[in-house]
Amino acid sequence: MSKKDYKPLTIPRIAWNKKTLTQKYGELIAQPLEPGFGDTFGNALRRVLLAAVEGSAVTSVIIKGINNEFSSIPGVIEDAMQVILNLKGIVIRNHEGKSGTMRLKVTGETTARVADIIPDSHLELINPDHVIAHVAIDGELEIEFFVETGREYQVAQWPAGVAYQEDNRIHLDAMFSPISSVTYDVEKTRVGQDINYDKLTLKIQTDGSENPTDVLHYAVSVLRTQLEHFLAIAEIPFNELSALPAEEKNQEPVQLDQLGLKGVSVELLLKPIEELELSVRAHNCLINAGIKRVIDLVNASEDDILKIKNFGRKSLNEVKDSMKAFGLSFSMSINEEDIKKLLKTRED
Repeated sequence: MSKKDYKPLTIPRIAWNKKTLTQKYGELIAQPLEPGFGDTFGNALRRVLLAAVEGSAVTSVIIKGINNEFSSIPGVIEDAMQVILNLKGIVIRNHEGKSGTMRLKVTGETTARVADIIPDSHLELINPDHVIAHVAIDGELEIEFFVETGREYQVAQWPAGVAYQEDNRIHLDAMFSPISSVTYDVEKTRVGQDINYDKLTLKIQTDGSENPTDVLHYAVSVLRTQLEHFLAIAEIPFNELSALPAEEKNQEPVQLDQLGLKGVSVELLLKPIEELELSVRAHNCLINAGIKRVIDLVNASEDDILKIKNFGRKSLNEVKDSMKAFGLSFSMSINEEDIKKLLKTRED
């Protein structure tokens, strides 16, 4: 069958609800979708998000003074089992996706929290107030943590046939996935006179170690790369054959409200970052990392920026304050083509 025999597909608009978007929660809206595609995409993305997104977790520990999870810890109110259950609640952001270690040592009457843990440089602890244990006045709690990356849930990896480890290591069950929950809703939406198209709203909740925009990008990448192996011959170029619904062709491609840009100067987005009047240090770090325009900056996440060499929290806060003055923020997921179309419409 030749290319001209294929019927085009409707190209959906994809946008995040900026009013609800946070580091832990996001609502993605895709519309209009071909009839039936709402459930097809929603279910596929939900399953991949829940099952395939990588994360990091504590998989084993060495607690000074004990060699198994059923012991009492001298000078600690909780027993080893209770402490281990608390350890499973530690949320870790891994900036490099590599294994690592962390250490905790507290003495005297105190409450040991995640904030007391010293991690490797590529590990960041997200919930510093999470309680690990309560130490008595004459007690001491010293723990070495071993962090690994993986997907979904992993049972404790005890070596077969060995009751106790020579190094007194205790292995833990681990939940690697940063996804707390994923739900989706499908509604009908209109295209011209046809009311049978779908509107998909995908709601993503994370534990804070990853943000919704990044995990969705990961999930879509997984689906796309996996589905490529099902192609027996050359891919049919439906994106080239398709277009926005006819009624939209002579209208403004995207409204400011849909982009979450109400009150923002659209022209500013395509200008150099010099417009934000940043310090020399922050400006040079961003330029060296290839972030030269305002749109490049707002489409990056805080994690992306912190990964830049010599770019610390102080510089991050400075950039955030400068962006806020213009009504901007990180992870805005703005499509450059939409901005160009909007500007062209204004010129016309």
